[in-house]
Amino acid sequence: MFSSNLLESDKIGAASLGASHTNLPSSEEPPPMPETLSDKTQPGEKQPRESLRTRSFRARTKIVATVGPACDSQQTLGELIQAGVNVFRINTAHGSREDRETAAKRIRAAAEQLGTPVGILLDLAGPKIRLGQLHTDPLVCEEDAELTFMNKDAAESPFELTSTYDPLISELRPGDKVLLADGAVALEVISTSENEARCRVTESGKIHSRQGINLPGVKLSTPSLTEADRANAEWAAAHDIDFVSLSFVRSADDIVALKELLAARGSSAMVIAKIEKPEALEVLEEIVIASDGVMVARGDLGVEIDVAETPVVQKRIIRSCEKHLKPVIVATQMLDSMQHSRRPTRAEATDVANAILDGADACMLSGETAVGDFPRETVAMMSRIIRSTERMLFDAAAKPPPVAAVAGVHPITSAVVYGAAQIASQLFCRLVVVATKGGNTARVKSKQRDFIPTIGVSRSPETLRKMCLFWGITPLDASDWNTGPELRRLIEQWGRAEGLLSHGDRVVFVTSGDYLDTAHNALFVHEVK
Repeated sequence: MFSSNLLESDKIGAASLGASHTNLPSSEEPPPMPETLSDKTQPGEKQPRESLRTRSFRARTKIVATVGPACDSQQTLGELIQAGVNVFRINTAHGSREDRETAAKRIRAAAEQLGTPVGILLDLAGPKIRLGQLHTDPLVCEEDAELTFMNKDAAESPFELTSTYDPLISELRPGDKVLLADGAVALEVISTSENEARCRVTESGKIHSRQGINLPGVKLSTPSLTEADRANAEWAAAHDIDFVSLSFVRSADDIVALKELLAARGSSAMVIAKIEKPEALEVLEEIVIASDGVMVARGDLGVEIDVAETPVVQKRIIRSCEKHLKPVIVATQMLDSMQHSRRPTRAEATDVANAILDGADACMLSGETAVGDFPRETVAMMSRIIRSTERMLFDAAAKPPPVAAVAGVHPITSAVVYGAAQIASQLFCRLVVVATKGGNTARVKSKQRDFIPTIGVSRSPETLRKMCLFWGITPLDASDWNTGPELRRLIEQWGRAEGLLSHGDRVVFVTSGDYLDTAHNALFVHEVK
């Protein structure tokens, strides 16, 4: 049953679901849809200036950028927002608590200055295992050479290795693989004793102190949520961080533990599961269901599994997120060469495009913006690639939500949102407006992947920032409206000011029962007067 009482108090120029739209002449031709919304000008008229919001219409796939020394000033952060960044990532593996607090304040200040919502993602480091200080740094590892992990604080010879993970030696077994320097050097365990593990180099290369250690197939006793992670999660809750990602997730229980910690401290942050362990792939569906979103963390994932399998695994993860209506971020080395070059390689541009065509909700930049020479140019390039790729999808029909995805979203809401896309397409509507309290309705609309521009309106600043990660959703503050006519006037005024709406244009409004206590799910078609 659908209710349109939210907007019924002023029905002039509008048609509610189930009523006939009798004031349209039968001979009316549908208005043409522009390729981009800012093309809505008549001959001789001046093209309206592109703003932050119209820019976000054009790039439906969102951009996550990592904060670091190359972009941590408020001015540069503002430039990256203008270039296309929707969410900034703060990596707890680097820097101090004070550095993170400064970055968060500057991100909020830059977003407020520009008048646009921007999300913050705090990336918990997890139990990252690293080499200790080498005796000889760097160390060239020749094939068939023997290296020994020692249970001591410092290496005493070039052939001794230490690690930051105290139980390492006790958890290794003969035949286990040990990968160093992001997989550049491979070792095989020959034998173990109480205080050492002898290894043979099977793939030669050069290693440095503090580089990462990967142990594919080795069952580790350490929890995915470390004490340092817990402390950082508490900091995130105290500072209204929007997204918290957990590294090296191995089970749904890891996600549940983090959610409980955040909820106990009053945080509604979305928890993002980083998939980078073979154990996670074994229970992928359970992890996706438990999480609020997923990151395809291809750095460690591509080391923990056969690198040749990484592209297929990426597609599998994205399909699972699509099935369960969870936003998914594709990360690692997307435009890596732009750390030191103004142009990406052709392979990198193709990688970004393929992630979009696979169904990614967002693409992430890491070192490119954190420590690269050209952070603004990198974001602008990613935005260009996104817009160019998305042209292939303009004519795609809206995807009906799969049955499995309705968990957590009322089935009527799911059906109404799908119906809104069909009606908007048939009536050549300029916009779909989704009113939402917590963001669930906007998330459902996002995963349908239609190209009718969608505005997510909310009174909640937290919800507006969460929608920054949702594909194709432009967040808009609606804190000043309390009734249907007020919302409609807000959208008309905003749309006209942005050059997006004019007389005779149609807008579909969708409201969900979780937004106003007095309204059930409703769908309303409005004509701009």
